[in-house]
Amino acid sequence: MLKQDDQIPLYIQLKESIRSSIINGQLKYGDKIPTELELSEEYKISRITVRKAILELVEEGYLVKRQGKGTFVNKRKIERKIVHFLSFTDACKANGLKASGKVIKKEIIQPTAKDKKMLQLDDGDALLFIQRVRYADDSPIMIENNYFSYKGYHYLLNENLDGSIYKILEEKLNVKPSHAGEISLEIVRAGEEEVKLLNTVSGEPLFYLETTVYEENGCPVHIGKHYILGDSYKFILKQ
Repeated sequence: MLKQDDQIPLYIQLKESIRSSIINGQLKYGDKIPTELELSEEYKISRITVRKAILELVEEGYLVKRQGKGTFVNKRKIERKIVHFLSFTDACKANGLKASGKVIKKEIIQPTAKDKKMLQLDDGDALLFIQRVRYADDSPIMIENNYFSYKGYHYLLNENLDGSIYKILEEKLNVKPSHAGEISLEIVRAGEEEVKLLNTVSGEPLFYLETTVYEENGCPVHIGKHYILGDSYKFILKQ
């Protein structure tokens, strides 16, 4: 119950009570929360107080209102600092989620002039294209399109890549991806391939992130071109 004589405003107490229930799993994604009237009667507070608490939880992404249906627990967003290097596996771990992956394609393709420049490819080298769908707690979140030098990373063709590629690179090739170069981030709409792989609807907003990842010594490791569900991710730009 809320403490009527506490210095903390009642709406904040209610907000924190609901937020805690979401974080600890008592309220799960898709659960419908009680109406304003029901919460008002349960906690013996005004509907205005309830409305303010709910509004802030909606603004912060914990809840989502659906016209004519009610208010529901929203999908948790994975927070990721855009200016720092952090793998998907590490980002999930930092947010208390289990990361996994499913390999869709492993192909050897010809590089463009831009690819050759970005990856510093030798003449005659090709690209190893690896496409995976990444999952957080079994929900598809991202289509990961990675492009490696075939000469340098053909080893990956015979590896199980359902887990962390970076862990394999470090343990078996002594390659330690450490930082991303220039990052391009824009909003795009889900097309036929994205709809199928991310189990979403046509036109759904997606983040499209493109960058090149490097080792500490400045050698390029791979080019990444990723499509990420917009309602599942929040990028943080550190000033």
